[in-house]
Amino acid sequence: MPPNTTATTGDKPGKSGRKKGRKARLLVLVLVLALIGGVAYGAYWSISTVRASFPQTSGTITLKGLSGPVEVKRDGYGIPQIYANSDEDLFMAQGFVQAQDRFYEMDVRRHLTSGRLSEMFGKGQIDNDAFLRTLGWDRVAEQEYKTKLSASTKKYLDAYAAGVNAYLDGRSGKDISLEYAALGFVNDYKPEKWTPVDSVSWLKAMAWDLRGNMQDEIDRALMTSRLGPQQIAQLYPQYPYDRNRTIVQEGAYDEQTGEYDQDADGTSSGSGSSLGGTGTGTGTSTGGTGTGTGTGGATGASSSSTSSSSTSSSTDADATALQGQLTGLYKVLDDLPEAVGVNGNGIGSNSWVVGGKHTITGKPLLANDPHLTASLPSVWYQMGLHCRTITAKCQFDVSGYTFAGLPGVVIGHNKNIAWGMTNSGVDVTDLYLEKITGDGYLYDGKVVPFKTREETIKVAGGASKKIVVRETRDGMPLLSDRSDELVQVGKKATVANGAPDRGDGYGIALRWTALDPGTSMDAVFAMDKAADWNDFRAAAELFDVPSQNLIYADTQNHIGYQLPGKIPTRVKGTDGSVPVPGWNSRYRWTGFLDFDKLPREYDPKRGYIVTANQAVVDPDAYPYTLTTDWGYGTRSQRITDLIEQKIKGGGKISTEDMRQMQLDNSSEIAKLLVPVLLKIDIDDPEVRKAQKLLEGWDYTQDADSAAAAYFNSVWRNILKLAFGNKLPKELRVEGQCLWVDPVSSTGPVDDTTKVRECGQREADQAQPDGGDRWFEVVRRLMDDKKSDWWTTPRSGTRPAAGNRDELFARAMIDARWELTAKLGKDIDTWSWGRLHRLFLKNQTLGTEGPGIVKYVLNRGPWKLGGGEAAVNASGWNAAGGYGVVWVPSMRMVVNLGNLDKSKWINLSGASGHAYNAHYTDQTDKWAAGELLPWSFSPQAVDDSTGDTLTLQP
Repeated sequence: MPPNTTATTGDKPGKSGRKKGRKARLLVLVLVLALIGGVAYGAYWSISTVRASFPQTSGTITLKGLSGPVEVKRDGYGIPQIYANSDEDLFMAQGFVQAQDRFYEMDVRRHLTSGRLSEMFGKGQIDNDAFLRTLGWDRVAEQEYKTKLSASTKKYLDAYAAGVNAYLDGRSGKDISLEYAALGFVNDYKPEKWTPVDSVSWLKAMAWDLRGNMQDEIDRALMTSRLGPQQIAQLYPQYPYDRNRTIVQEGAYDEQTGEYDQDADGTSSGSGSSLGGTGTGTGTSTGGTGTGTGTGGATGASSSSTSSSSTSSSTDADATALQGQLTGLYKVLDDLPEAVGVNGNGIGSNSWVVGGKHTITGKPLLANDPHLTASLPSVWYQMGLHCRTITAKCQFDVSGYTFAGLPGVVIGHNKNIAWGMTNSGVDVTDLYLEKITGDGYLYDGKVVPFKTREETIKVAGGASKKIVVRETRDGMPLLSDRSDELVQVGKKATVANGAPDRGDGYGIALRWTALDPGTSMDAVFAMDKAADWNDFRAAAELFDVPSQNLIYADTQNHIGYQLPGKIPTRVKGTDGSVPVPGWNSRYRWTGFLDFDKLPREYDPKRGYIVTANQAVVDPDAYPYTLTTDWGYGTRSQRITDLIEQKIKGGGKISTEDMRQMQLDNSSEIAKLLVPVLLKIDIDDPEVRKAQKLLEGWDYTQDADSAAAAYFNSVWRNILKLAFGNKLPKELRVEGQCLWVDPVSSTGPVDDTTKVRECGQREADQAQPDGGDRWFEVVRRLMDDKKSDWWTTPRSGTRPAAGNRDELFARAMIDARWELTAKLGKDIDTWSWGRLHRLFLKNQTLGTEGPGIVKYVLNRGPWKLGGGEAAVNASGWNAAGGYGVVWVPSMRMVVNLGNLDKSKWINLSGASGHAYNAHYTDQTDKWAAGELLPWSFSPQAVDDSTGDTLTLQP
């Protein structure tokens, strides 16, 4: 029921990261779903309810509050282009049109961001609401609206809200959406008016899902219960600067000016040095983290995998408290709904820009494809916002992607510039272990009182629940209060000799930049109006959360990159890689980096810029720690290689070339492993048949490739065998038993000789996610053939492994019989697409319930190519099978030589109405890698217009 949970209708459920399958929320939900099932069969309700909620897309509608007529022109895919004579009219129309297409989605999102899901869906959402109320996204958003945002931004937000409410005026729930008809039947739910704060809150939700390394902090701390510093360091290797390039490659931080200087003598050396606080790679431990092991430096910041020193005075008591608190927090986060669907290890995005000297048109080309959890409808909404004439009264002429519920355009282009985004991954969160005494917490030897507030959670069909939210210094909410288990664990934590008095236990508090009021909404409108690089950087300076890699191109043939964001600074010797003791002020943030100190590039000599979640800058060229948890550059380096192959010898790149690069399915880990796998002697003739699939394979993961299916199964089994049963129990995944092992590993297997071995065995071991961090882990271990990681015990008929090649052989055997069970005995019928399927699941009422309801609301499957860490990143997760769990949520290529020759596509369609023609009308083309024409000029828009709606005062 929560938004954007991953779905696999009619198949075993895949899992994104460590997200567990959602438990049934409430019996009433089944009634809701059954009602929708009845609607689907075309009874009376199908006419009076379903089609009644479809938007009017032609003719004339009177809209009170407009100052002049507005035209809404929709193309054959229902994508709207809005034309107005004032900014307020433009955004009022945007609110009206988005509400026409997607209001139910907007309504669910605002209930999520404000911690009010229980008002719609009942008591099953109380725990989620309590956690979200503790974070207080809507409270921070309200502060932003009242105290931080510019007068013009508030004017635009007000106009947008007025447009949404104009749509709602006079409409009952059943007139707005099919889902409301169902909800109203069981709990009398009625939509309320939209507010400007509802829009601003959505940026907080986006920031939460893009919050950086908080999960890695928890994971590393939990690993100390079973692994030593060197082992943890092996699982979190330093970024491979010597192999995978950073985003910024020209320039260095200028100590004299205090700015990042592109002309400085500090070009990235590719030296492979570690990301340390000063770029020296000293491996200083963050210590004092409550782990009691001194793993801070070794787990992510150290340049040496053997570093185990600690500057901490932490105790065994702290370690006990931290382990207990983080274990409980892990469970809370697992059950929390994803906001915009970007959570989960391995998830990232691609963007790159190529300057005019390397393109056919002589002007820049810019590509972007953010990777998000697959959802229905897509998180993105395509549209254009056009002033008929640009004046001081009407300033916008912009087209691109935004979120339903948010005015403006988030990613796209105007008539002068284009921009794209990928998540930077900079560390903007820290977890603090707090010592609690009475109504306060320990801080520098004194008990400081909590700041408290009471929240009331209203529940559809049930009694309201009150909670108390406690905050420590700097507005840090005490997350552990949201779990009775965490509270009890904190109270019972052991106190060792010499440790400070436990008081009333321990808790976990969160410091996060997005909990401070900011100006990101100002940034959206400023970027939409930007005319050049200086305007773009001025807009980026306002984009405080979430911190994104921003790429840029303009019609004057310039390209650029800017890292924005409110990025904290910490005292020397701490790097934010693991939780820290809250009772010591040494671990408090010392400030934030000035915008001019943040890395950037403008017209680099190489003529292109690539961002795909890799390290932003080499630490030798930059003195500040941005994070210790970059993506490892697998995708970014592949994109770089593709660009350089194309421009070698003076070659030129076209829009079509950019599209083809987005579809690159090459498996980088296969290039490393397959030559080794082919050298392993396999006795079983049936397994040898599978092994032979890899001979001559070009490492391309096409949907019809049998070799890709087998290799990815081998890769999954390597991860399971090498790491699965060695990770601590806190990190274990409650997974499905997804394969059937034969009684004997010799000869083919049939239905009468299959036995299910995994069962409890798989439930008892952790599963790595398979993302590009694991690529790097395995790459670093390849030469150490006798590493302990390559050992695994005997299991059933499967032999034990004592070295790398024995484990690889075991993985090939297991993979052969796994695919026999899933795809059949005949290898000739195997294909990657049969395993790697995408199901699109309706964000709320389509996530649970009878199969007929899933059939009604959900769509799929689509057989996809691509995979983990491929440029065509149709992600799957080794912890939960091969089903597609995150995808390029949209793709675009902007042609700055002729904007009307730009291309775009969305994952689903413009509409959120399940029976509307535009519900998933782009998905087939998206799955095939096609892009749609992207009209921008008035003439091109007119030529593509199918329906025109006039909104008049």
